[in-house]
Amino acid sequence: MINYNPKDWFTFIFRFHKADTVRKLFPMFIALSLYSAAIAWLELSVWKLSSNSEVKNISIMHGLLGFVISLLLVFRTNTAYDRWWEGRRQWGTLVNSSRNLAMKLQAMLPATNKEARDYFRAMIPNYAFALKNHLRKMYKPEELVQAPGMTIDPEKHVPNQLALQMMAKTMELHRNNQLTGEQLIILNNELQSFTEISGACERIRNTPIPFSYSVFIKKFIFFYIMSMPFGYVFSLGYLIIPMVVFIFFVLASLELIAEEIEDPFGFDANDLPTDTLSSNIRLHVAELL
Repeated sequence: MINYNPKDWFTFIFRFHKADTVRKLFPMFIALSLYSAAIAWLELSVWKLSSNSEVKNISIMHGLLGFVISLLLVFRTNTAYDRWWEGRRQWGTLVNSSRNLAMKLQAMLPATNKEARDYFRAMIPNYAFALKNHLRKMYKPEELVQAPGMTIDPEKHVPNQLALQMMAKTMELHRNNQLTGEQLIILNNELQSFTEISGACERIRNTPIPFSYSVFIKKFIFFYIMSMPFGYVFSLGYLIIPMVVFIFFVLASLELIAEEIEDPFGFDANDLPTDTLSSNIRLHVAELL
């Protein structure tokens, strides 16, 4: 995730970063410039269609279609941002649940039971790191701290395995009279929230925007841009070249940004800082336990 000062807006105009859409779209800028120049030359110098009022009316059609495409892109970006923000809310809940579980264990466990504290000091942050990597469809054992009795099968759902082992450890403490029944119920709520957070994040990752909707937006943008020189070349002349490139930059950038943030758990520049959040959970749990 990119950290920046939102008040320092003027420098954004002249700053390019690795997630900037200009870099990704630059080859298309060149192609559209050549295409627009060719259409402008044909219509103005070869076909000489400037006196044809029916061709000029294409600009009216673009005005109407521009309103429609703006509604589609607003819905698209809002939907993508809602997914990004929902992912951030879920990880904020994971941070809070991890802290609450650590605080309650610290208060409930007998002072002599150092082994249980060491166990949960390792396992609670392990769950955050495992979930982070699970959402990225990878497994990094070097990020997990080994706890007594912890076993992991990389071929299975790693966060679920860790949650199961923490639940089993809690039940063992209850059977050994280290936790009362009321305390077990309280801890169960925190442990249950881990699995609920995992399920919510998986729902975001595994349910992209419907394919037909995404394809329609891309086709709409393509045909809108490709037909634009035919209508506006008579009023703009060769200025249609930068105009087409700029409008394509605006429309395509909104689609690219939406594609990037609709899955907020990866490695893109604008994805959620799950590495930092996981490290913070490990730090805070270590302080509490």
